[in-house]
Amino acid sequence: MDIRNLSLVMDFYELTMSQVYFNEGKTEECVTFDLFYRKNPDNAGYSLCAGLEQVVDFVENFKFSADDIAYLRSTKQFTEDFLNYLKNFKFKGDIYAIPEGTPVFPYEPIIRVKGNIIEAQLLETVLLLSINHQTMIATKAHRIVEAAEGRAIMEFGARRSHNFDAAIYGARAAYIGGVVGTATTYAGKEFGIPALGTMAHSFVQSFDTELEAFKAYCRAYPNNAVLLLDTYDTLKSGLPNAIKAAKEELEPKGYRLKGVRIDSGDMAYLSKKIRKELDNANMQDCTIVISNSLDEYLISSLLKQGAQIDSMGVGENLICSKTTPVFGGVYKLSSIYVNGRAVPKIKRSENVEKITNPGYKDLYRIYDKETGMALADVMSLHKEKLSENEDLTIYHQMNTWKNKTFKANTYTLRPLLEPIFKKGKLVYKLPTLSEIREYSNQQFKTIWEEIKRFEYPQIYYVDLTKKLSNLKHKMLEEIEE
Repeated sequence: MDIRNLSLVMDFYELTMSQVYFNEGKTEECVTFDLFYRKNPDNAGYSLCAGLEQVVDFVENFKFSADDIAYLRSTKQFTEDFLNYLKNFKFKGDIYAIPEGTPVFPYEPIIRVKGNIIEAQLLETVLLLSINHQTMIATKAHRIVEAAEGRAIMEFGARRSHNFDAAIYGARAAYIGGVVGTATTYAGKEFGIPALGTMAHSFVQSFDTELEAFKAYCRAYPNNAVLLLDTYDTLKSGLPNAIKAAKEELEPKGYRLKGVRIDSGDMAYLSKKIRKELDNANMQDCTIVISNSLDEYLISSLLKQGAQIDSMGVGENLICSKTTPVFGGVYKLSSIYVNGRAVPKIKRSENVEKITNPGYKDLYRIYDKETGMALADVMSLHKEKLSENEDLTIYHQMNTWKNKTFKANTYTLRPLLEPIFKKGKLVYKLPTLSEIREYSNQQFKTIWEEIKRFEYPQIYYVDLTKKLSNLKHKMLEEIEE
């Protein structure tokens, strides 16, 4: 992307709070924050983490320009001493994160930030908007790809997305989620995603006849012609003209019609009729592409009806995650350092789901040693010793009577939080988008089908070690006193 100064993409209260921290001499006070979410979109059993690369880009370029300082001065909310502090601002803390493409679950930290209280606070909005948006789209894309049962899904949503960046980064997230390409050309250029597209109804209408339009397109793209059938009448006009164009324009020159597309009507009925006519015309290799307000539920329904579909273009329901358009990531303080020791902090709420897990924490995924399947995730206190050679009991985040024990030497542990920045220096090698996509494919092979099903998925365990569970409940009891 073109480098833009995004340093003021933050909630104003991050700056006003930082002014108070500055006034109170807290600029060197060290804290930790966790970025996590509470509920999977679409009542799913998982989410697919994405957006970390853009977080890295932001942190590396995070500085306040002269124009930024002038604007903040004009608000008359900040002292000159604080503005001078911002002039020289550079993130010098630590960031750990779950790699992009990893299946993630509610309440576990996707990003862990450690730094002085001002630098940690000022990252809040950008971290949330990047992770929230791309994780939402990647998750939706993955569900749609799963519903397609091996049929190719193309992302066709730019014109319905929420402005330019949503289209571009949405295409990136969708590719991580498993789509084969995008109609957004900029995303093709920027990220190396295959750029795909055929024709609009206006193209067909611009010619005197539908057949003339089809033949013109076949002449231009003889190796890759996909013809849109429903400008006038799919079965009476579009399909016969597509077959005629193939027979008269392509086949005499040694080419084959690659596909036909329908964008309206009863997709199950039409696709079956089209398949029969194509086969009768000795065009068994001609694929059928559908589009028009598809999502995972409609795709599943069409396939159950025996629809003859080879690939699908999915637009607004993917790029806007229309059924669940908000991914509810939050950014919460977890500890404050006093005399070099992390003092845990907790948020208590009358809504149980809003109670946070205190302390500077690590996160592990537990795998079955024999099958390699993921069994649970467990949060522990930072540097708490866990050994695969010992029994491990994990505890529900609120109801401690719900616990599960993994016997020694039957499981393996994988730390999920990887170092991204240490003391402000980038220490993480960013993978390519194709590497993220392949990594994600491999990770999802370790997730049970019961977790991935659309209806009433099994809830994946995200629990606490005994030490962390005891700390949490002790802090809650002390608050009640």
